[in-house]
Amino acid sequence: MLPGWTRISIGDHPADVFVPPGGDASKPVLFLHPVGVESLAENAAYTSAFARFGLGCCLPITGRSWWTDRLCPEFDLGRSAEAHLRQFVVPWMRETWQLGSKPIAVAGISMGGQGAVRLAFRFPAEFPIAGSLAGAFDFHEWHGRGSPLDAMYRSREAARQDTAILHLDSHRAPPHLWFACDPTDAEWFRGNDRLAEKMRATGVEFAADLTTEAGGHSWAYFDAMAKPLAEFLAGALAKQGRRLL
Repeated sequence: MLPGWTRISIGDHPADVFVPPGGDASKPVLFLHPVGVESLAENAAYTSAFARFGLGCCLPITGRSWWTDRLCPEFDLGRSAEAHLRQFVVPWMRETWQLGSKPIAVAGISMGGQGAVRLAFRFPAEFPIAGSLAGAFDFHEWHGRGSPLDAMYRSREAARQDTAILHLDSHRAPPHLWFACDPTDAEWFRGNDRLAEKMRATGVEFAADLTTEAGGHSWAYFDAMAKPLAEFLAGALAKQGRRLL
């Protein structure tokens, strides 16, 4: 692990935690990993970006859970990934880092990117800030391919009904939302573009980068976007914090 990172256990499941230099984690980010379950604890681009913008990060490990409220046999047969985040991980962050009523940002890559936006759409009061890189918003397309999704949803349509875009409510949208996807990302770009279209049509404020090319759906792109994502999260945390004063 790179300096600043520690592997701990939260609610009987592992999590990697980053505290920026100086020990101040008062700008907290709940980071959701992609389907490959890659952590950021050995990623220099994200470690540097988090340190530069003073972001504390908690990255729970949940397997290929897709961060939904469905039980995933690869994670926990008694608790969904969503429940794990809300009942164990977020309370741990608030207590350990003495956050009080300070906002927590949620962000992620691919599977984690769609999970971050989905959480913010479902619980905007709890997650008023969300950032997504290469969000796998059309994850229902993977149903039937032999992944945990087959056990989590009875059909492809049932999975589609639980995707982030169908949880968008223009009357209770999160105030800070940013997402990005490389236009050469053949599998996931259309879902990101569709989300942008729906948000514009419903008048929901958001920011998106759907033009930057840096390697498609790859860590070359994810790493290239580490600084823009961290900059957005830090700025949104500052703005939301002032709103609460």
